[in-house]
Amino acid sequence: MTGTVAAAAEDGITTKVGRYRWVICALLFFATTINYIDRQVIGILAKDLQVIIGWSEADYGNITAAFQAAYAVGLVVSGRLMDRFGTKMGYTVAIIVWSIAGMATALARSPFGFGMARAALGIGEAGNFPAAIKTVAEWFPKKERAFATGIFNAGTNVGAIVAPLTVPWIAINFGWQWAFILTGAIGFLWLLFWLPLYRRPEEHPKLSKAELAYIQSDPPDPLAANIPWVQLVPHRQTCAFAIGKYLTDPVWWFYLFWTPTFLRQNYGLDLSQVGWPLVVIYLIADVGSVGGGWLSSTFIKRGWSVNSARKTAMLICALGVLPIIFAGYVQNLWVSVGLIGLAAAAHQGWSANIFTMASDMFPRRVVGSVVGIGGMAGAMGGVTLAVTTGYLLESTKSAANPGGDYSTVFYIVGPAYLFALALIQLLSPKLQPLEQVEARTLKPLSVGSLVGFGFVGLVFGTFVGWLLDLIFKTPGVVSSKYMVMCTIAGAVLGVVGGFLITNS
Repeated sequence: MTGTVAAAAEDGITTKVGRYRWVICALLFFATTINYIDRQVIGILAKDLQVIIGWSEADYGNITAAFQAAYAVGLVVSGRLMDRFGTKMGYTVAIIVWSIAGMATALARSPFGFGMARAALGIGEAGNFPAAIKTVAEWFPKKERAFATGIFNAGTNVGAIVAPLTVPWIAINFGWQWAFILTGAIGFLWLLFWLPLYRRPEEHPKLSKAELAYIQSDPPDPLAANIPWVQLVPHRQTCAFAIGKYLTDPVWWFYLFWTPTFLRQNYGLDLSQVGWPLVVIYLIADVGSVGGGWLSSTFIKRGWSVNSARKTAMLICALGVLPIIFAGYVQNLWVSVGLIGLAAAAHQGWSANIFTMASDMFPRRVVGSVVGIGGMAGAMGGVTLAVTTGYLLESTKSAANPGGDYSTVFYIVGPAYLFALALIQLLSPKLQPLEQVEARTLKPLSVGSLVGFGFVGLVFGTFVGWLLDLIFKTPGVVSSKYMVMCTIAGAVLGVVGGFLITNS
């Protein structure tokens, strides 16, 4: 029996050891699909709700920021709860909370009400990815984790495909309130399958001994005891993961919440017409989700190190995002759809690999917490980009462009992945497991160093903003956006740069 399992593990053939772990992966896929259906409803209806409710672009930015801020808090809390109580109970509670919150959005009648409902949705939806990543770490050997992560993460795209095909039809025929009610109710159907089908591998009656041995074929985790959250944060591996999420997660949030409005505004689409362009974007993104995980898994099976495989795949994905900077200038709808679809696919490939980094570098027992920390960082980045996007669009409105100019936002999101990968490489050059480098924790900056590095960055950022003002020659409120953005970015980068120099 041992020889059979070893051969199957070596050759990647799973037929002899069973496939039940893929049933679990399918459950994760459908949960993630539901998660994103509920999440995207407001983005699809935003332009119509802007008229019905009477919110501005800045109000909508604040509504999305409320969701992301709550999501950030929920990720840290849910990560610890998943580690403590297990994924079965944790997932159940999370999907009940987000389903009720999604349905309750139908009761909102003001921007504040929508913000409150979206915040409640964010708290519940935050449980999905810590639970899913922890489940993958428990149910899959290391060499299959990126592929399994890519499969369940493809649910984000499927949800984003299903939503634009169904939400407009529901809203047009039954009213916008029913779009929230019906999509929110789907989560309760998922529980009918999750509760009877899920157990831990060691406890599952339908799992063969051969498949259990295959799942547990990696060396056991040296760190069996739980690690307090405050001890996880200072490690280079944690910071590498968190910074990567902070810089790139907001880009996906931007696609999710702003792409429908961008397409409708720039290409004159109405609610009934926006569905198919969004479907094409997320079909392309699905290829990236599975392909990114498949690519690094294939590299590993060919003898590459985990570090080389993950980072090479991430570099390819980072380069694939860059053409998005031209999307704001394209006149043809389908060329724009292609550029956004390529960037979304590259993001999903990146996401499959950066999620798997957590299980590469940390023991299974704390993976949920690490993913929660990284997700919190990503959501806080999302808050920053949401508020910035709302401000930029509101400040660039004109008679010719009543919804604002998206080109500056595309310039921000395009190079974010290359910058993130560079910082990941600096902080974790070898993706070493935590136990191998446990003594190498990060050194905090002193107050003086913090102020000094931040001030240097602030001055440099202000200078760059001034140059941009001269280049674009658009004086007034609109022009000042470059100064504000560059000053803030310069101060942040100054602190980050000082942090990296101190720990180099």
